[in-house]
Amino acid sequence: MDNLEKMRHTLSHVLAAAVKELYPNAKFGIGPAIDDGFYYDIDFGDIKLSDADLSKIEKKMRGIIAQKLPMTKRTTTKSEALNWARDNKQDYKIELIEELPEKDEISFYDMGDLFSDLCKGPHVDNLSQVGSFKLIRVAGAYWRGDEKRPMLTRIYGVAFATEEELAAYLQQQEEAKKRDHRKLGKELDLFCFSDLVGAGLPLFTPRGTELRELMANYSLSLRGREGFKKVWTPHITKTDLYKTSGHYAKFGDELFMVHSQVSGEDFAMKPMNCPHHAQIFASRPRTYRDMPVRYMEATTDYRDEKTGELGGLSRVRSLTQDDSHVFCRNDQIKDEVKRLVSIVKELYETMGMQKLRARLSYRSDEDKYLGDKKLWEMAQKQIKQAAVDNKLDYFEQEGEAAFYGPKIDFMAEDALGREHQLATIQLDFVQPERFGLEFINSKGEKERPVMIHHATLGSIERFLSVFIEHTGGWFPFWCAPEQVRIVTVNDKVNNYVSKITAILDKIVLDKPLKYNELRYTIDESADSLSKKIRRATELKIPAVLVVGPKDADEGIVSIRLRNKEEKVKLAKLADFLTKI
Repeated sequence: MDNLEKMRHTLSHVLAAAVKELYPNAKFGIGPAIDDGFYYDIDFGDIKLSDADLSKIEKKMRGIIAQKLPMTKRTTTKSEALNWARDNKQDYKIELIEELPEKDEISFYDMGDLFSDLCKGPHVDNLSQVGSFKLIRVAGAYWRGDEKRPMLTRIYGVAFATEEELAAYLQQQEEAKKRDHRKLGKELDLFCFSDLVGAGLPLFTPRGTELRELMANYSLSLRGREGFKKVWTPHITKTDLYKTSGHYAKFGDELFMVHSQVSGEDFAMKPMNCPHHAQIFASRPRTYRDMPVRYMEATTDYRDEKTGELGGLSRVRSLTQDDSHVFCRNDQIKDEVKRLVSIVKELYETMGMQKLRARLSYRSDEDKYLGDKKLWEMAQKQIKQAAVDNKLDYFEQEGEAAFYGPKIDFMAEDALGREHQLATIQLDFVQPERFGLEFINSKGEKERPVMIHHATLGSIERFLSVFIEHTGGWFPFWCAPEQVRIVTVNDKVNNYVSKITAILDKIVLDKPLKYNELRYTIDESADSLSKKIRRATELKIPAVLVVGPKDADEGIVSIRLRNKEEKVKLAKLADFLTKI
């Protein structure tokens, strides 16, 4: 644990100590360090805490820190730890302690004589070393993430080594609030939710649908160029498919189940597409000359996520994946991974998110992975070699692999410097084995193919949540749902507007999507010119063409872009719009 993490972990204890002084009957759950700060889950009984209460808790914390108390580790037996928890009426700590092995020593950390807490540590030596912090919000959190358990109050704080770093982070958070995709999604009329439809099931408006389809089609076009062929699979399947693939045992709780009233069979809404694509591969004999076989599909999957974990487009129950699968020979893995890496790089460069890191996600020693360990070791070596060969900025992490194989997860950095895991490339030796996939090799023998899973955008909904915040809603011209709006001063310019639209109708933008006709609307309402322009600006339309009688007389168009305004001759309008 690095020093910053120790500081944040210690601050969670300071938070608990402050709460204990202010609310003596509070019962404590857990309080870990997290990215950018810390939190503590606390049961306040009948007291309803809100963000308005944070200032007094923070003031109490600063008073405790000023005492510069030492953080001292001590160990006890399990029975002594239980006595401590019972004497202090800490029911949640009792539960945690009871789960610990009898033979293990149990550690506590004492904050001077002020406060003690069950904890493995480590912590800073003295409270004078905790750096700079601020409490930021109150949220609800089920005990141990279980919706059937009590709802606790989670208090979040952020912490950094210096005041300057804290100030920079808080400023970034203010900018993030302005860019929140849920806020912009409503303001830009992109998507909505309905209680009648259900939580986590987004509805996309015409503008939002235009955006998501442009993203999906661009991803499909990049892969189509590289030899991928479109397939289509149904949205429900017999549960037998997922039992064979191994998904049912691993993710059965996340399946939406469907029972046939006619046949009595049990079906599931598909949570992923790889088993379906495997069945298409298996539908006819294959030889080594057919390999590699590449399938792609942009399709919606369904996962029964917990209500408390849903959030805007970031975590949904209906997610559309730009999914693809390659079935290839062992000697083709290197070239296929290289092909997929090039697709990822090109897409994210187009999106203005070209700063990518690759996480090489390996298996851990946990008993949650399928397949022979020797196959895993071989696959992990190939994943690492692919990262080296493709000159990726990579790091390795155990425990993040899919249950069927290791993967390269691409972490894209947005305009605020935040990293998001989006694209992925995964090697899979397990599903071909479980489904008995095979092809005839050059020796006339049956051989197992390797399956490579790939998503460029990942979940399109989740990608859009990132992309909306990355751009702040000012989408690049090529993918803006509405690229141009014509705003008229009065109806005396209607004939001139017809000349403009005749030009717009002929414009076809060929980058990055071929045959991409210009998307425009005309605001001919009776509203004032200033109101029309404000409405177009609020929707963040890249180009607003203001047309008045003087423009018509001079044969020009006044074009308002995000950061400038230009007057363009009508004859040059097509060239200008194509250029931007």
